[in-house]
Amino acid sequence: MLQIYNTLSRSKEVFKPIVPGKVKMYVCGMTVYDYCHIGHARVMIVFDMVVRWLRASGYEVLYVRNITDIDDKIINRAIENGEPISALTNRFIDAMHADSDELGLMHPDQEPRATDYITQMQGMIGKLIENELAYQAEDGDVNFAVRLLPRYGQLSGKSLDELNAGERVTVAGSKRDPLDFVLWKSAKPEEPADTRWGSPWGEGRPGWHIECSAMSCDLLGEHFDIHGGGADLQFPHHENEIAQSEGAMYGQNRKEDDAPFVNYWMHNGHIRVNQEKMSKSLGNFFLIRDVLKSYDPEVLRFFMLKAHYRSPINYSDAQLEEARAGLVRLYTALSQAPHSEKAMLDANHPWAKRFADAMNDDFNTPEAIAVLFDLASEVNRTQDQEKLLLASTLKSLGGALNFLQRDPTAFLQSGSKDQGGWSPEQIEEQIAARAAAKKAKDFAKADLIRKTLLEQGIVLEDKPGGITEWRRA
Repeated sequence: MLQIYNTLSRSKEVFKPIVPGKVKMYVCGMTVYDYCHIGHARVMIVFDMVVRWLRASGYEVLYVRNITDIDDKIINRAIENGEPISALTNRFIDAMHADSDELGLMHPDQEPRATDYITQMQGMIGKLIENELAYQAEDGDVNFAVRLLPRYGQLSGKSLDELNAGERVTVAGSKRDPLDFVLWKSAKPEEPADTRWGSPWGEGRPGWHIECSAMSCDLLGEHFDIHGGGADLQFPHHENEIAQSEGAMYGQNRKEDDAPFVNYWMHNGHIRVNQEKMSKSLGNFFLIRDVLKSYDPEVLRFFMLKAHYRSPINYSDAQLEEARAGLVRLYTALSQAPHSEKAMLDANHPWAKRFADAMNDDFNTPEAIAVLFDLASEVNRTQDQEKLLLASTLKSLGGALNFLQRDPTAFLQSGSKDQGGWSPEQIEEQIAARAAAKKAKDFAKADLIRKTLLEQGIVLEDKPGGITEWRRA
């Protein structure tokens, strides 16, 4: 039975979808004004894992992840570059998709762009004004009146007096209260024509928070199962989403039996570099495409899922090397039974049950990966048909997390992308020379060749029948 840690209740809850067998899930996506970094990769990898496990568990999943393609940062970057907004955002949307594809991730079922939902956003803002939860200020902006919603703060767990304006919330003199946040930004004379839309409140553009409320409600309905995103979005963004969405539906007072906007809120932890939160302001962020120049995409996925999705993780080359060593251990076990196929597992099979128990405990991937390592040890200890069966089980369970689906030899010989050194052809030549030396009983030369290869990061493994296999360290 799947349990999910719900940020709203601050506890693990048994997962009960609104419609039995079906799951509607929305995840906050990227603001496309630059290339994606590894913080974005964690969001993509974590919720790719969540969708895969839900589907493996028999659920029909509708996965929506939005694209923010209008935003102050986008406007500023387009002005700096002297290019239209659409040219900038389309370029970085293509780059995001290329990064996701190289990481081996599924595309969301729906990927709405904010600029395609301006009408829905204006409709929701209109409802909030009707419900006396929003007002137009003297500067033309339409703001949400936070203190008129008694339950504001339920996601962050703080009272109104404890909260501050937070990230992306500008405290302007025209606001009635510093906590009020903008729903519709009045256009400034100096802003380009492609950054403004007509509205009942004058030309302008949507605030950031209203985008996700409008898109999620339009595509998934006003009440859906799971909403996800990074921990930094819990406040103010997700808090404001709840306020807007439920304010539009129910006005200032939601009754006890009224359905909430979202049943389960999930947040993945931060990426840290040298124990500091990764951020562009600190200059300690790493682009996905740059990391993948040095490391196999499966290694980066494995690194991300070795930690529980809610835990902060520390990024370093040493951590990635440790992740690669773990995958080498698993693929080495598979290489001993290279003809194993992905098995159709009985859910009551002991290994499958251990794995499922881990995943059903709030997607506990560290424990699930520990099961894979234990199973790999069993593969190494057993022989004949049992080895094949265990190897196929290992491959099948790994597949639930998007691991171990490649040819083991190809992975073990791949190494780091920029590792350099000897080519496979050169390595095979050296292996042949070593075999010739051994045949001539020149064991000193054979040992020297092994040592030389090892210095190049090449490990030789002698197998029965005079076969020598190699992998990169």
